[in-house]
Amino acid sequence: MKYVSLVLFAIVIFISASLIRASGDQPVFVTEFIGQMDFVKGRLMQLADAMPEDKYNWSPAEGVRSVGEVYSHDAEANFYLVTVIKGTKPDMNQEKSPIDKKSALAMLEKSIEAVKEAASKLTEEDLNKEVDAFGMKFSLRNSFSMVLYKTSLFLLVLVLLVALSLLFGTLNTIFGLRFSL
Repeated sequence: MKYVSLVLFAIVIFISASLIRASGDQPVFVTEFIGQMDFVKGRLMQLADAMPEDKYNWSPAEGVRSVGEVYSHDAEANFYLVTVIKGTKPDMNQEKSPIDKKSALAMLEKSIEAVKEAASKLTEEDLNKEVDAFGMKFSLRNSFSMVLYKTSLFLLVLVLLVALSLLFGTLNTIFGLRFSL
């Protein structure tokens, strides 16, 4: 009888632990990914607030994305990732994305939240699934790593654009030079 009670107790503990695991724990990778996206999002939004709205149309050269286009492109890439996660076909016939400060940042924030929401629903098994994107096959986990890399790269580009803007403004003030952004 003691043995049967012990076995039943062990079964109840095992089932309870399985139910608790199934009801809320995310894979560690997903939890860390969402934390990193929150960190990068915070930095992007701080930088965006520091950049004057009239600089969102500035581009360092002909044919190079403007500041607003960089924000919009980051958002578009995030929305593309959501289609990869869900296994749906992306809408590649979209109108040109807005580049004004308010619209670009709203789009970026919405896209980051969409990525985080899609990621939060994934299991460890989902992360190991092979997906097709950009004509290549790789794990869904790897696609999340690419998103963090891409978003961090956009942050670096935007930091450099702000630094150039501040540098040219300072040179104009100190030396009376005629640089314009």
